[in-house]
Amino acid sequence: MGYTKRVRYKNHKRHINVGARPGSIIIPDDALPSRITIYSFNQHDLQVSKGEDMETITRQIAICADHTHWIRVNGLGDARLMEDIGTFLSINQLVLEDIVNTHQRPKFDEYDGYVFGTSRIIYFNNETELVNCQFSGIIKDNIVISFEESYVNYFEAIVVRLKAGKGNIRTAGPGYIFYTLTDTILDNYFVLLSQIGDLIDQTEDKLYQSPDKSIMFDAQQLKRTLIIIRRACWPERDKINDMIRSESPEITKETKLFLRDAYDHCIQAMDMVESYKEVTTSIIDLYLSMVSNRMNEIMKVLTIISAIFIPLTFIAGIYGMNFSREDTHGHVIKDNMPELYVQHGYVYALVCMFVIGAIQIFIFWKKGWFSKL
Repeated sequence: MGYTKRVRYKNHKRHINVGARPGSIIIPDDALPSRITIYSFNQHDLQVSKGEDMETITRQIAICADHTHWIRVNGLGDARLMEDIGTFLSINQLVLEDIVNTHQRPKFDEYDGYVFGTSRIIYFNNETELVNCQFSGIIKDNIVISFEESYVNYFEAIVVRLKAGKGNIRTAGPGYIFYTLTDTILDNYFVLLSQIGDLIDQTEDKLYQSPDKSIMFDAQQLKRTLIIIRRACWPERDKINDMIRSESPEITKETKLFLRDAYDHCIQAMDMVESYKEVTTSIIDLYLSMVSNRMNEIMKVLTIISAIFIPLTFIAGIYGMNFSREDTHGHVIKDNMPELYVQHGYVYALVCMFVIGAIQIFIFWKKGWFSKL
């Protein structure tokens, strides 16, 4: 009996610091060291630099003062860097706490002079683990700074667009960069949902061709995955809606037009999630119904067999009673199975039982019971 490989869920242990001061930057033990990549660009130029400390950021911004800057931080294991960034950009400590506490739901908050947003990045890695990690971003003046938990190049398509220099990506400002990051996350939801759709189709095919109990396990795993995506999509919709309604100058009217399109994409992803959830539930219900029907068929066969042998067992039981034909003095006892001494009685009993069984089988066949097995 074959089983599909179980989907594992790569989650980070949640650190609960009861009584800790609000705004405390507490780095998880499994956090990766921070790596910084800065893309400084305008309509005619793109400068890229990499480093691991605050000096990389300040130097690049000083050199490219007339550029828009996308500061990309991969890995949240450097508390000192987080504090330096907060000091450099005058970021509230509560925002920094939300960045390193990677269990935030998607949201959009406005502060004096900057805005802050989070999203959930969800994908299957090479080990068939469902990775659910956090993306955070801050927009201030001509700077957008993003924070990711891993080193996975999740936004490679945006980097390619920046290098190509086509469209609005270099000229529409940091708010547009933040939109493209959010839209890329949503686009990858569709990639993930497409993979899940293929898995659902495979599970359905297996259900119709060679059903076994692994189908129920596979469907339950898919349903759990869809629940995780749903928990990301629903608040993501609210986050994008907050961005569209925002009065912050960091989110321009031109960017809001694109955000409306992202909002539609989010609604489509939510519809797909709900549809797939219903399908997985239907697969589980159908499999359980098939198991129940199969059990009913087995019980029907056993019932027919029992019905055939009940009268035969009754006859055998009667002639199996050991009542004596004669008493100790040789006198015949009345009404004590005279058939026991009938010549060929054994054969007659077998023939009688065979005839009774044949008659029952004929009756069951005429009623159509055998054709429904």
